[in-house]
Amino acid sequence: MLQETHIITAAHVIQLAVAPVFLITGISGMLSVMTSRLGRIVDRGRVVEASAADGSMDAICAKDELERLSRRGRLISVSIGLCTLTALLVSAIIAMLFIGSFLSFDVSLFVALCFVAAMLAFIVALLFFLREVFIAIGGLEFHRYG
Repeated sequence: MLQETHIITAAHVIQLAVAPVFLITGISGMLSVMTSRLGRIVDRGRVVEASAADGSMDAICAKDELERLSRRGRLISVSIGLCTLTALLVSAIIAMLFIGSFLSFDVSLFVALCFVAAMLAFIVALLFFLREVFIAIGGLEFHRYG
């Protein structure tokens, strides 16, 4: 009977942990997008530096673009850090659900506080990401030839 109780408890905790696991999956998708953008920023920075060094790009234009790329890089780096913090907090929630269940102590306050902290970190991460996107769009210049 005791083993059956543990199995039922484990099944219930797994059911509770499913939603946070899906949340981590969504966060990992955002992290993938953000790291891809960071890679593009770094690659573009290298191209601009090389173009400025060989004289194929005006030094003032290169400096302006590098400053914009640097700002975008800082914003996306903070966003990546906050998304990672979100994933860590959600992982801690999952772990505490299991620990609290099997050691029979109340983890509801910890879970609630971690969840609120995770959502706040994710909101701020998305705001930084949105700001980076706005800067990227603001730097677009299309020239018509012909």
